[in-house]
Amino acid sequence: MPDDKFTFAPTNGEFKGVRTFAQQAKHIAAVNYQVCAALLGEKSPVEVGSDENGPAAVQTKAQVVDLVKKSYEYAHKAIATLTAENLMGNIQDPFGNRQVPRLTVATVPTWHSFDHYGQMVVYARMNGIVPPASRPRPPAAKK
Repeated sequence: MPDDKFTFAPTNGEFKGVRTFAQQAKHIAAVNYQVCAALLGEKSPVEVGSDENGPAAVQTKAQVVDLVKKSYEYAHKAIATLTAENLMGNIQDPFGNRQVPRLTVATVPTWHSFDHYGQMVVYARMNGIVPPASRPRPPAAKK
């Protein structure tokens, strides 16, 4: 999404109060940090913010992109701690006051990101942008 559209949110139809494109990205990052901190048994290294909207100080496209990238680095660190022995062990649910299997929490960065990616694709297409994953791929080089 170009810089001038990074704060785009649809307004026509049933879109009242939805997150902007940038807020969608910040939300993904905040949840990544929140669940991966639970996997690691530590406090989130970034402010999750109200409604998991991420740090209020993160505003520019460069800052948001950096936040998202670092959230996935943190997710890789957390996922690397999973073993066959600890996968089904219970940990504190990052979203509630209960214990849940580590596996349940470990899946969140994948399915949650794809849920919001779908919304972000709609935002991009509403602005005439074909998302990279939807663009034709060049033919594979012949060997």
